[in-house]
Amino acid sequence: MNHPTPLRFRVLFVCMGNICRSPTAHGVFEAKVREAGLSDRVEVDSAGTHSYHVGAPPDPRSQAHAIRRGYDLSTQRARQLTARDFETFDLVLVMDWDNLALAEELCPPQHAKKLRRFAEFFQHHDSPVVPDPYQGGSRGFEHVLDLVEDGSAGLLDHVRRELEPPRSASAPRGG
Repeated sequence: MNHPTPLRFRVLFVCMGNICRSPTAHGVFEAKVREAGLSDRVEVDSAGTHSYHVGAPPDPRSQAHAIRRGYDLSTQRARQLTARDFETFDLVLVMDWDNLALAEELCPPQHAKKLRRFAEFFQHHDSPVVPDPYQGGSRGFEHVLDLVEDGSAGLLDHVRRELEPPRSASAPRGG
């Protein structure tokens, strides 16, 4: 049975308020997608499990640290995760265990396989989560960027495989 190649792959990053970790991941991964020449096939967004900051731009500290590494987060605005996001996106990637628990409550059962921790894509860091830098200093925001860049590389490899046409078990038949 032939499966059509997906034209697009949609990734949603989720943290608590959608002003630190998930917009950072959104901006970094979007830049990696652009560098890979996949902008026409991969869509990236971010959301928060809480409504604390809906409509707000990313935290100024997140923006400042990101721009030093060449990532512009300034056009993003916080929004809250919805049940519909699980229908719309191919992957919903949460930053920590609390976000995972809250997202699981909202996720329709038929879409549970789409919900994962972003840390599953880390290639060089051994951390189960992307920790919240909100209460910390500069080191926390730099650590988030280190983790996000690492996870974005692993995620890009995954997305590339998802966009590849499935390989046939047998050679095509002549007719």
